[in-house]
Amino acid sequence: MKITDALLGEHAVLYRLLDYCAAEAAAWDETTLRSAAGALAAALKSHAQIEDSLLFQALDPVFPPGMGPLAVMRDEHEEIEGSIDRVLGGAGLEQGRMLLVDLSALAHDHFAKEEQVLFPMAEQHLGEARLTEIGARWAEERGVTLG
Repeated sequence: MKITDALLGEHAVLYRLLDYCAAEAAAWDETTLRSAAGALAAALKSHAQIEDSLLFQALDPVFPPGMGPLAVMRDEHEEIEGSIDRVLGGAGLEQGRMLLVDLSALAHDHFAKEEQVLFPMAEQHLGEARLTEIGARWAEERGVTLG
């Protein structure tokens, strides 16, 4: 399995989680909001870390340091993490609800950029064999058995 396919699969799950949190946040009390945000934080941070350590690092030699799509993706990872940290770090209930809804939109936009721009670039610059090799590392790190 190519790393881009694996990350697309993670996106599919994250889309559902983000949509659920955005849709339900208005009905949650503070305890539920923080609990859901904690689960979302764990999932998003893990996803960003594996993208950075596997795919982004493989693409680093292709793009000038601090420029291009990788710089944008890394900046957006920091922005997403900052948003979730504000929800967890003591934002009031109403502000936390709004931050969670905004976070969902931000993450959706970020994933779309990866899917429409970054992943095709990875296919072009790294090729199927290299992406499959990185996908095997993804499976190992995630504890997934590939047939």
